[in-house]
Amino acid sequence: MRIAGPLLVNFIAVAAIHFADAVMSGRIGPETMAAVAVGGSLWMVGFTACLGIVMSVSPIVSRRFGAGEFSTIGRYTRQGLILGQLMALIQLALVQLFIEPVLVALGISEEFRELTVGYVKAISWGLPAIAGFLVFRFTTEGIGFTRPIMYISLLSVLTNVAGNYIFMFGKFGVPAMGAVGCGISSAITMWVMLIAIAGYMYRHPRYRPLEIFHMMTRVRLPLIREMLALGVPIAITMLAETGLFSAVSVLMGTRGATVAASHQIALNVTSTIFMIPLALSGAITVRVGHALGAKDAAAARYSGWIGIGIAGTFMFCSAIAVLIFREAVVGIYSPDAAVQAIAINLLFMAAIFQVADGIQISAAGALRGYKDTRVPMVINTFAFWVLAFPLAYMATITYRSPPQYIWGAFVLGLTVSAIMLSLRYRHISGREYLAALAGEPAR
Repeated sequence: MRIAGPLLVNFIAVAAIHFADAVMSGRIGPETMAAVAVGGSLWMVGFTACLGIVMSVSPIVSRRFGAGEFSTIGRYTRQGLILGQLMALIQLALVQLFIEPVLVALGISEEFRELTVGYVKAISWGLPAIAGFLVFRFTTEGIGFTRPIMYISLLSVLTNVAGNYIFMFGKFGVPAMGAVGCGISSAITMWVMLIAIAGYMYRHPRYRPLEIFHMMTRVRLPLIREMLALGVPIAITMLAETGLFSAVSVLMGTRGATVAASHQIALNVTSTIFMIPLALSGAITVRVGHALGAKDAAAARYSGWIGIGIAGTFMFCSAIAVLIFREAVVGIYSPDAAVQAIAINLLFMAAIFQVADGIQISAAGALRGYKDTRVPMVINTFAFWVLAFPLAYMATITYRSPPQYIWGAFVLGLTVSAIMLSLRYRHISGREYLAALAGEPAR
């Protein structure tokens, strides 16, 4: 919990940024809100790919830190920066060239398509900054020192809200740019975050033994390959889930601005709640990695189960809260009665899948601590794309079902993922524990 606390503040700050984007865009109109919703979902696909790959830094660093191999950590950080920038620049070029034809091909409603294109193009200029920030973030997370992440996340909320106020609504002589202004504000915020964390880690004595800024570096292919071997399955695992939510957002976008805006409200609420098990997931990875680095398989297994239990318990309580307060929460986002009615029904579906959502993300975090990423990749791909997405597609396109039926896909995918990842963790942690009792080397 000490590790997860600052991470929780970070994720709440991220949720606060999404909340501010949703509320401030909703005050302009359903078209602007829908553009930010659909554009943000598409942006998240590229962001998650980058996030998943550089997330490999955290389990690698936690193992090295637990084993006392401090000077090797800086090497992975520098190679992570090289890898992150390469991915970010490729994604930036792809977005600028192809986002408009992609939206046309997806059938996004013309009433907010142009706004969506402008938003995605604007926010994508923050990709190089957020890639660098994530590498530094997972380095400090890997050593179990998460407070700087908290400080910078709070700074990012202030920067983003101020930027939205200036660029969306046209203040201090700046023209009002609506959805595009929201994207510009987010991109600026990412650059502020990178500068802040790099400066903090450069000056703080805790990081000096890691030798992060010790020298200029060349590309070390063995380290890059190690990060890719661990990070690509993490990225695909995360993309399987994020991609499903993004795909459903796009499908909702084909049903008009009212449905898309309602979906955005419900998704924003569930994403905010999801920040707590997501923070726990990162802390579980670190604790499991530290224990395995110190060759304590019993502590590693125990840490994983404790984290999964805490996440599941919290999400059960959150499900009850969603059922009780959903009407009041929806009223904060939009005064539109039609938008509110649909969003309230979607939050009922959200309450059903809360526990499964918490268990699946925390189990995935525990498995990352064991550097077990390929089987979780297969599990999530199966749960979200073989089972859940066809259900969402048929409900949206084939049968034109009400929006809450479409969200039934989330219930199915998250439940299957939670069960299978928990069984996988039971198997992997038990195998390592029995191997340690027998005196065999860890796999």
